[in-house]
Amino acid sequence: MYRSHVLVCGGTGCTSSGSQRIIERLEKEIKAQGLEEEVGVVKTGCFGLCALGPIMIVYPEGSFYSMVQEDDIPEIVSEHLLKGRVVTRLLYDETTKSDKILPLNETNFYKKQKRVALRNCGVINPENIDEYIGTGGYEALGIVLTQKKPEDVIQILLDSGLRGRGGAGFPTGLKWKFAAANDADQKYVCCNADEGDPGAFMDRSVLEGDPHVVLEAMTIAGYAIGASQGYIYVRAEYPIAVKRLEIAIGQAREYGLLGKDIFGSGFDFDIELRLGAGAFVCGEETALMTSIEGNRGEPRPRPPFPALKGLFQKPTILNNVETYANIPQIIVNGPEWFASMGTEKSKGTKVFALGGKINNTGLVEIPMGTTLREIVEEIGGGVPNGKKFKAAQTGGPSGGCIPAEHFDVPIDYDNLIAIGSMMGSGGLIVMDEDNCMVDIAKFFLEFTVDESCGKCTPCRIGTRRMLEILDKITKGQGTMEDLDKLEELCNHLKTNSLCALGQTAPNPVISTLKYFRDEYIAHIVDKRCPAGVCKALLQYKIDADKCKGCTLCARTCPADAIIGSVKEPHMINPEKCVKCGACMEKCRFGAIYKE
Repeated sequence: MYRSHVLVCGGTGCTSSGSQRIIERLEKEIKAQGLEEEVGVVKTGCFGLCALGPIMIVYPEGSFYSMVQEDDIPEIVSEHLLKGRVVTRLLYDETTKSDKILPLNETNFYKKQKRVALRNCGVINPENIDEYIGTGGYEALGIVLTQKKPEDVIQILLDSGLRGRGGAGFPTGLKWKFAAANDADQKYVCCNADEGDPGAFMDRSVLEGDPHVVLEAMTIAGYAIGASQGYIYVRAEYPIAVKRLEIAIGQAREYGLLGKDIFGSGFDFDIELRLGAGAFVCGEETALMTSIEGNRGEPRPRPPFPALKGLFQKPTILNNVETYANIPQIIVNGPEWFASMGTEKSKGTKVFALGGKINNTGLVEIPMGTTLREIVEEIGGGVPNGKKFKAAQTGGPSGGCIPAEHFDVPIDYDNLIAIGSMMGSGGLIVMDEDNCMVDIAKFFLEFTVDESCGKCTPCRIGTRRMLEILDKITKGQGTMEDLDKLEELCNHLKTNSLCALGQTAPNPVISTLKYFRDEYIAHIVDKRCPAGVCKALLQYKIDADKCKGCTLCARTCPADAIIGSVKEPHMINPEKCVKCGACMEKCRFGAIYKE
């Protein structure tokens, strides 16, 4: 029995910052101090506050060490673990007060969160099934297989109000009910762990920190619809998640929680992994199933829907990782517990990957109905460097940009759609006054053009035409007629594309045209980028009153575009300037500006 446990984040973010080396050094120093029988080191999943990695928490005190370096380990071991003196200089700033150390759940980042899907992330060792069982894991599966009929399970989900967390928010219980109603000799349960949105890492973090919750939920789903086989479609670019899933599946089989006659109930269910090659279109359910079948990942026309003809033309349900992560707790705690959180039509919590121009980059889980302002200013710590919030992109390439005028709109499925965005899987990218909204729309269209499978003409050709127009506008070559063409193309794609990739591809353009039309007009009419982002419309200039003639800018310029004598004001030759910004970055007197 250990007197202290040291939990170190082993998620992708902290691993990339060197947390594995920190674990190895910790174990070495603990052994050197003779503490290996008293102090246990646990590699966990993501704690959420990714901006401060590598992260380490020492229990029972709950001391939260952030940005830990390998050289800090000897001091932490000798002072804290050996002598019981917390190393306050290494603690997360918000937890340190003059007279006490605050628990983590009282900090701004955590106090408004409600961790349901993420409840075990950063708490247990994801590679140890006993730790999952110790937190109530597989209890829900036991209840279902020994006390509930399949229709009872479906009714619980219907009563809970759980909606799919991977995109449009379709009621989960209803999807399961449709599949259960279709008779077949074989049915399938699939998990979408492909997560292709730029800036999204919610599903990855659940798989890395709590893989058994997905296995348990999929097994429950198999019982509810009458399926005996499950597949987890996970992208190969998630090596830590893949490894932990493989370990978890092996352990579950060993414990008799996957395979034949689970809990002596006569119910058989097993799960296999299928690795995706990173195609964004395979996040669409029919394309994902086509890929599992061994074919090129292209969507199929619907109807028939997967509940009738899905994987291998058999009844199939597909939910994403976060949706499954909620299910065991709904079974154990009851549908009323889950429905008590959130809003009238959007129950429970939602996990967001908070990124972009924000102080606290990381993973947050908040009750549905929390406002964007609360997420950005309170949980996220606001926009860095005193800049103003301009917009937030939700839903990735399929979503839209939410402007400052909707800063206080409660976030749920219906509210986001009403203002021209969507929940999507949960990426939330914050933008400030230095972001050009035309350039943002162009960025997402570039992504969509690259990721379109090309099967249907509206998406294959339409997205490319839209990108060409946006490219013209950012180069100062656009016309007002181009805006009309853009809107016409947007409407055509939404109504004629085969799958959701094409149908939602125009959303970033539609929302920026709606809320930031003045920026489009500035690019077209004034030949000016208000945010100073679009290179073709930029001009770098030198303020003669501020220039000291130090020549540092001239020596830095890679194109010899700056002329002037020592101690005399300099000038920039616009014909030679390559607009790299190196001169402005190096100037110590703030004499160089762009317009």
